[in-house]
Amino acid sequence: SSDPPVCKLVEYSKYRYEKEKKAKELKKGSKATEIKEVKMSYKIDVHDYNVRMKNASKFINQGNRVKCTIMFKGREIQHDKLGVQLLEKLANELSDFAIMENKPKRDGRFLSCILSPKPELVKKINERKRALEKDKRKKKEVSKKDFEEKQAEKAAAKANGDKPKEE
Repeated sequence: SSDPPVCKLVEYSKYRYEKEKKAKELKKGSKATEIKEVKMSYKIDVHDYNVRMKNASKFINQGNRVKCTIMFKGREIQHDKLGVQLLEKLANELSDFAIMENKPKRDGRFLSCILSPKPELVKKINERKRALEKDKRKKKEVSKKDFEEKQAEKAAAKANGDKPKEE
């Protein structure tokens, strides 16, 4: 009625290979969020602004963080308040699925802020990725079973002396 100790003998090189393969698979699955950048001038036209906003929303919907940068040339740096207003306008228009991490910061000739996706959006994206991976794994297992069954049929046909049927 007691459980005896169980030992499994395994080839070490095979064990190490499997362990490395699992680690590589996990590493491939986990992807750190990238920071994409959208650059513009404070004197940006409406259509150009809409293009930048569309790109920023696309990046955020992919789960990436977006660095919005406003570039100033020469004496334009005096109008950094207009740049701050533009960044706040962008953050407000993307507020459905993004939040501004901190206030716009000035770095030399640039004024920038980082927008990151809302937690609900990140959760939704991760669930979608997991579902795709699960489907992929199922398809792989099914194809592996089909292959093994075909191999077994061929082996059985060979053993019986029949010609294996070809497809």
